[in-house]
Amino acid sequence: MWQRSVCVGLLALALGYLCVLGPELPPAALRQLSASLLGTLRRARSLEARTVAAWQAAIVRPARGWARVAVGVNACVDVVLSGVKLLEALGLEPGEGKNHAVLNSGQDLREAFAHFMERGAAAERFFSNAEAFQAIARTASEHPAAQLYVGGNAALIGQKLATNPDLKILLCGPVGPKLHELLDDNVVVPPESMQERDEFHLILEYQAGEQWGRVRAPAANRFIFSHDLSNGALNMLEVFVSSLDEFQPDLVVLSGLHMMEGQSKEMRQRRLMEAVASISDIPTDIPIHLELASMTDQDFMSNIMHQQVFPLVNSIGLNEQELLFLTQSASGPHASLASWSGIPDVGVVSDILFWILKEHGKTAERASDLTRIHFHTLAYHILVTVDGHWGNQAAAVAAGARAAGTQACATDTIDTSKVFLKAPLEFVTSHTEAPSKISLNPDEPVVHWHREGISFHFTPVLVCKDPVRTVGLGDAISAEGLLYSEVYPQ
Repeated sequence: MWQRSVCVGLLALALGYLCVLGPELPPAALRQLSASLLGTLRRARSLEARTVAAWQAAIVRPARGWARVAVGVNACVDVVLSGVKLLEALGLEPGEGKNHAVLNSGQDLREAFAHFMERGAAAERFFSNAEAFQAIARTASEHPAAQLYVGGNAALIGQKLATNPDLKILLCGPVGPKLHELLDDNVVVPPESMQERDEFHLILEYQAGEQWGRVRAPAANRFIFSHDLSNGALNMLEVFVSSLDEFQPDLVVLSGLHMMEGQSKEMRQRRLMEAVASISDIPTDIPIHLELASMTDQDFMSNIMHQQVFPLVNSIGLNEQELLFLTQSASGPHASLASWSGIPDVGVVSDILFWILKEHGKTAERASDLTRIHFHTLAYHILVTVDGHWGNQAAAVAAGARAAGTQACATDTIDTSKVFLKAPLEFVTSHTEAPSKISLNPDEPVVHWHREGISFHFTPVLVCKDPVRTVGLGDAISAEGLLYSEVYPQ
């Protein structure tokens, strides 16, 4: 670090000396020497500092922003604490990990937490035993290290958007007294959306390199579980849709479909069809963003894709686990890939995103509204859009990446001493067609490429070295990306 500081100081002196000698040097020589020294000075700054400076120039407000955003329908209170500390408080010993689609006991919790901690992956599970869950939740909420926050994808997105004073936010979901107290004053909650008791979700966090027995986390992440019946049945969906007439939003953000996994297959199927009918009632001139979350039932994911949910929405937000699960559920490209190994390959991600918009997105022949996907993973983000429908996406993807760096480190602006560049410096854009090879330039960190009428905007993320809080990061990223996005009237 000190070598770089010395280098910068000497270069500054050299530039000053040039200014003194300027009149005695030919103009062409002066220009060439100045440009060379300035270029060296730029390169002497860290990759992180150069990326931040370039983002600052790229992040501009859209010509036509949103004024009123309606968000629904999952909301709860998050109880956040160290997963290892809770498991120790419950008297659960470290052991071998095992994935469970549904949790029924403390033993299932121990195995599932170890399974995902070992992979550094986020996951969310339903805890079916109400009595056992209440006992665990009581231990968690009374733990000295526990913190209570606004929870649920919809409430988190609404809370993030509400920090912008120019926006009016409607939040519809099961809002209890504690959640209502935690919400920003800029968030309007319809009276029909209030309920007497809060829904609690337990967020078990772990840090990169943290040990629990023989399990060591390769990256910081979290494991979420709940026994949430209100959100699980999407109880507030019809209230949400009926509230739109009076609120008159110019953007709708929808999340919570994943919560239905805890229901029986028959009820889930019936409720999904009712959800499709309700979403269909939203006027077609109001764009809809669907935020996906962790799921385990491939049939259910396939139903969400094929039973008119994807064609009804204009935009989707998802992470690497959800993207891989989606292509596995529908036998899409790279579906044979069992899991990601380290940072998800940009070319593989690009192929799957392209396939989603080609198979389920808007075309001249297909009655679908889907034209945008915001993909986020720890090291980078990609925004993919069908040409002619969205603007300001270079700013939007950069704003989403900036939000990841500030929220994870709990800083108002990115502190370059607390983050590092983890994205690949070179990558290919596809593995299913003749690819382009791209070298990342921190001075131009938003990279654009094009493929059959679909645009890709890529930017790295400056990863927080010691994250303060990982929960809700994806929701904050999607919210910020939407805030800077502009939809073109059709």
